[in-house]
Amino acid sequence: MTSRSGAPVVVAVDGSTSALEAVRVAAREAVTRGRPLRVVHAFIWALHGVSLEPAPGAPDDAGFRHQAEQTVADAVAEAGKIAPDLTVTGTVVDGSPTPVLLAEARDAALVVLGSRGLGGFAGLLVGSVAVQVSARADCPVLVVNGTARADGPVLVGIDGSALSTEALGVAFEEAALRDTGLVAVHAWNIPVPPSALLPVADSFEALAGEEERALAEALAGWSERYPDVPVRRHIAYGAPARILVEESSRAQLTVVGARGRGAFTGMLLGSVSHAALHHSHSPVMIVRHVRQD
Repeated sequence: MTSRSGAPVVVAVDGSTSALEAVRVAAREAVTRGRPLRVVHAFIWALHGVSLEPAPGAPDDAGFRHQAEQTVADAVAEAGKIAPDLTVTGTVVDGSPTPVLLAEARDAALVVLGSRGLGGFAGLLVGSVAVQVSARADCPVLVVNGTARADGPVLVGIDGSALSTEALGVAFEEAALRDTGLVAVHAWNIPVPPSALLPVADSFEALAGEEERALAEALAGWSERYPDVPVRRHIAYGAPARILVEESSRAQLTVVGARGRGAFTGMLLGSVSHAALHHSHSPVMIVRHVRQD
């Protein structure tokens, strides 16, 4: 689903510790996929008309342009420590981070971002670049927040929307790549409390049964395609965002569609994907749509 033959894993760097952790994760992701790694730094200073050269009397290695190139070089070296045999290239691209990364995503297998960069405001859990790129990129976006770990299942949230079906396919693929299991979470709610339904028990049980059947149907085709991926179904009554975040504490990766059934027109991300992006205990992969080769 996400093959894009020859496409690299792209990771964004800005000199922050969050970006450097994203480089480490991206290097592992590239190895897992058998892909090259492309390190990208969006160089915004050229847009502001400031001098990019060292000030008079300053060392030759001073200046904004050199600092950007050094940031990329440091990231490439860090990736080499994680995966010495990985093909890694680095580049400085003039432009603002969001449009630069959206352009990179058109030809990438995966874009990896740190949760916050150097420009983040204090108190923000996830930076604006990560939110905007996740919501608009042409390939899956992996935001490295929470704890990156090698064990645990892949977690995916399912709500019956077309985009969650795409996310489910990506989650199966990720579980197969990682040789681990899949936990499919479907949280459901009703507009009135169960106590308002008549008869209470019969109505609630009937609704719960419908939700269980819907989840089983959603999983059936994918389980046939990935027979070696063990699947655990988790159906819960309650707020989808809360349940997904709770489950993420035991996962190595959380996969969600950018927007589900309940998203309002004009929103960059739906409420569940937004909550996962900000509060997940594991790295989060946001799927907006997937183009096939």
